Amino acid sequence: MLPPRFDSVEQERLHRKQELAAAFRLFGRFGFAEGVAGHITARDPGNPEWFWVNPFGMSFSRIRVSDLVLVDHAGNVVEGSHPVNRAAFCIHSEVHKARPDAVAAAHAHSVHGKAFSALRRRLDPITQDACAFFEDHGLYEDFRGVVNDTEEGRRIGAALGPHKAVILANHGLLTVGQSVAEAAWWFITMERSCQAQLLAMAAGTPYAIDRETALQVREQIGSPLSGWFQLRPLWEQITEDQPDLFD
Repeated sequence: MLPPRFDSVEQERLHRKQELAAAFRLFGRFGFAEGVAGHITARDPGNPEWFWVNPFGMSFSRIRVSDLVLVDHAGNVVEGSHPVNRAAFCIHSEVHKARPDAVAAAHAHSVHGKAFSALRRRLDPITQDACAFFEDHGLYEDFRGVVNDTEEGRRIGAALGPHKAVILANHGLLTVGQSVAEAAWWFITMERSCQAQLLAMAAGTPYAIDRETALQVREQIGSPLSGWFQLRPLWEQITEDQPDLFD
């Protein structure tokens, strides 16, 4: 199975928005919400400098395609009737600018991601799933409170570098992908990898997978296609259980 191809910008835009709404529903189902914190963005295929984002203050579990907001490069709402989280714009506008190859970016204050970020260290390759991030995630160690300026977003983008994810010290996780599905999957599995490492460290001293094997596994499960494909079962579940997300 391969990602769909589209005959028009309109078709591709609708599909990205559908994946975005589904990703929010999944984040809600996994309990990644923390008040009004958290956001996922997707570039608009018609204007790559603009992106679609969740309405500020709306529950992940209620977001529909029609609720999504389109924001331009200056933070102005181009389409939609809801306000936008200032932190979402400051972070994501700069991440998208730093990574023109990334269609989507995901960030939330998930419990295990927050806890692991307080250690100010990278994930170790102690499980097969964690190998997807081996030598492929950054660390942003300069926490300065709630992000309210684009300079902070620029520094986060620099810490992300060419990788699929970055750990934001004392804050949480941020992932990117060539599709919304890929970015969402990296966030879900990175959160679980943080949980697994915290559990292993609490129980004793985890044994790391050797570098050669970790790199081999990353090639098998850490590609953009793999990230997109691994979200397929969750996509099928959430779209069947909550078809109103398409409204």
